[in-house]
Amino acid sequence: MTKQPATPHSPPATRHSPLTLAPIGHVENSIKDTLPPAQIKAVPSRIVLDPALVGGLDGLQPGYKLMVIFHFHLSKGYDLKQHPRHDLSRPVRGVFALRTPQRPNPIGVTIVDLIEINGNTLLIHGLDAIDGTPVLDLKPA
Repeated sequence: MTKQPATPHSPPATRHSPLTLAPIGHVENSIKDTLPPAQIKAVPSRIVLDPALVGGLDGLQPGYKLMVIFHFHLSKGYDLKQHPRHDLSRPVRGVFALRTPQRPNPIGVTIVDLIEINGNTLLIHGLDAIDGTPVLDLKPA
């Protein structure tokens, strides 16, 4: 048996190939512009799901907690270090230690209360996403 010569390993890629995700629905609420998350969470929201995906709601019931994964579609760019909530009196932190929408991949995750399901529309409470936000996925919390 002959020994194969050692081959150098390529350094690991720092970025992977781009992903393509399709929204499963969108958010509807009265919030049209960015506000502090606590103010947005206080407003009831609806998730309007693609009607073709309604079968995926089987097993969910009002009273459940859901994890909503969404795209910060209005976010532009990011800094690796930021002041929390852009408050200059607070020390700078790394983006991965913050819930800021200005991130390398502008993805948000919030745990919400499921209030009602009506066809392809979910009434929820506690979401910090504005009107028109694309919803990427729902998971039980």
